Amino acid sequence: MPSDQTPQVPATRDRREAVREKAQQVHAKQSRVRLLRGVILGAVGLAVIGGAAAAVIWAFAEMGPRPQVQPANAHGDGFTVSSIPEVGEPLQTGVDGSTPTAETTPEEEAPSEGEATPTPGATDTRAVDIRVYVDYLSTGAREFQISNAEQLKKWVGQDAATLTYYPVAMLTSKSNGTKYSLRAAGAAACVATYSPDTFFTFNDQMLRKQPEIDSDGMSDEEIAELAQAAGASAPKVVRNCIEEGSFLSWARAATDRALESIPDTDGVALTGTPMVLVNGTPYIGAMDDPTEFAQFVLTVASDAYYRTPSPTPSPSESGTPSPTP
Repeated sequence: MPSDQTPQVPATRDRREAVREKAQQVHAKQSRVRLLRGVILGAVGLAVIGGAAAAVIWAFAEMGPRPQVQPANAHGDGFTVSSIPEVGEPLQTGVDGSTPTAETTPEEEAPSEGEATPTPGATDTRAVDIRVYVDYLSTGAREFQISNAEQLKKWVGQDAATLTYYPVAMLTSKSNGTKYSLRAAGAAACVATYSPDTFFTFNDQMLRKQPEIDSDGMSDEEIAELAQAAGASAPKVVRNCIEEGSFLSWARAATDRALESIPDTDGVALTGTPMVLVNGTPYIGAMDDPTEFAQFVLTVASDAYYRTPSPTPSPSESGTPSPTP
């Protein structure tokens, strides 16, 4: 007996095929999404790596050597005192302990017997070249400056001598890690560059107000205030130079050069401070005895120093003028 119902098998097969086809479409779409996500993440990763590489390259470029800033007015790492302005009270009393006045000056005083202080006169045929290598933490440098400031001023004022200071930093490790010696030398270069007329006064005051060894020393702000008190003609520029440490690298390099050799000498190198040279000859006398130093200067400056009885090498061998017949 024929059935009145339609077979269900073909309809079920069609539904299964439709489901399978739909699943394949979903799977393909998910694969495309995963692929796209991988491409995007890869691109982002490359960008991050590239940015990091660029940052590393930039950092190394920043760490690389930079051009060293050179102070103006420097001659062989030294600063020549061209003028000494009269400021405040006298820097130092006379050799006999008296303070020079308008009525009584060292030139007018009658020296006691056996205590006359030799002085290179302004009429000498050539000025004596005095060079002072100074570390602002050196007690010997302080003693030399205090004891000889007045006669140095006198000689420079009479054009009897040229005076050049060379700031160095040999005692940088003697200030509790503050690097006072180095900072002071850099500050001196700032003053010599931007206010050269006040360099002698600043140099003098830095030594007179010298801190104790193994102390922190003055801060950059205090050093800048001292420069301003010394009469710096460009106080803001000088202050910025000191507080930014503009010449620290130069001061370090200048010290290294002096430790290796000192120009225009017979193999002399910096071994300690102060080192004082007169016409290239090191002074080895007492740093706090102005009479002894003046005698040494006069001896070096005299004709007898250059015209010794014994034969001397030719100028090409020693750089010292030969005796004249």
